[in-house]
Amino acid sequence: MGLFSFQQELAIDLGTANTIIIHNDKVVVNEPSIVAVDQHTGKLIAIGEKARQMHGKTHENIKTIRPLRDGVIADFHAAEMMIRGMIKMISTKKRLFTPSLKMVVCIPSGSTEVEIRAVRDSSEHAGGRDVYMIYEPMAAAIGIGLDVEAPIGCMVVDIGGGTTEIAVIALGGIVCNQSIRIAGDGLTTDIQTYMRHQHNIKIGERTAEEIKIQVGSALPELEDPPQDFYVRGPNLMTAMPIEIPISYQEIAHCLDKSLSKVETAILSVLEQTPPELYADIVGKGIYLAGGGALLRGLDKRLSDKISIPFHIAEDPLQAVARGTGIALKNINKFPFLMK
Repeated sequence: MGLFSFQQELAIDLGTANTIIIHNDKVVVNEPSIVAVDQHTGKLIAIGEKARQMHGKTHENIKTIRPLRDGVIADFHAAEMMIRGMIKMISTKKRLFTPSLKMVVCIPSGSTEVEIRAVRDSSEHAGGRDVYMIYEPMAAAIGIGLDVEAPIGCMVVDIGGGTTEIAVIALGGIVCNQSIRIAGDGLTTDIQTYMRHQHNIKIGERTAEEIKIQVGSALPELEDPPQDFYVRGPNLMTAMPIEIPISYQEIAHCLDKSLSKVETAILSVLEQTPPELYADIVGKGIYLAGGGALLRGLDKRLSDKISIPFHIAEDPLQAVARGTGIALKNINKFPFLMK
């Protein structure tokens, strides 16, 4: 068999909002984590961007599913279809033999045994022969370029779609961590609720996401403020169409409560940190990764509140995926990878 056995190595950042796959040091798939399924036959219709365009616009025969909720697999069957479909996107060439897959998949640091099992099973059903796991904050730290095996403390806050992962890392392990289920999706829901209560307008998930990207802010005062964003939708009382300009100050006010919970969680991890490592963190600062790090003014808000400098990782959206890719190349060297 040695003649025909060849292995494909993949690093997968299985995110609530986006899934990124790295193969041969290149990002080969970067798609929204969503699938569209035929209601009657259960067949897959579309995955990724095509399915996202259908989200919230389907008729009774098509159903869009987000297989991950709060960073963990909520729909096992849909997750398996999504992973399998995204792996197919890479190998478009027809091959005589299916290569055996070696995968490193990242998981939230607060995952239970059952949740870890679900990720492992989905990956194995999608064709994974050797499946390794890495915790997201560890992958984020590696992707940012921190030396995780040094006897120096570094702290990472990874604000993803479903969870915010906060961890202090030293000597190749997580010293203390917290995983809270307030992240990108939670902020999107806050915006939907705010629009409903404040402006009597009903908006979908995609529109709320668009508002967050265009005028989302963590501070009511920004040096370089974005233009107001116009939202169209039905008035809840009359069902007549209305158009409302939304300013970044309004969104800063609406997201304030959720961001305060993130601050509290960061402080609680700092409280558990051993004093020697705490001194290292104050010196080096805290690193922000994940899509939530792109929220305008977030680093300044956290720095002012916690009195430790916050640095945004370069390309925070792909920091976890990059770290997973590096872990894949050093499978034998990194002891913190779980088999």
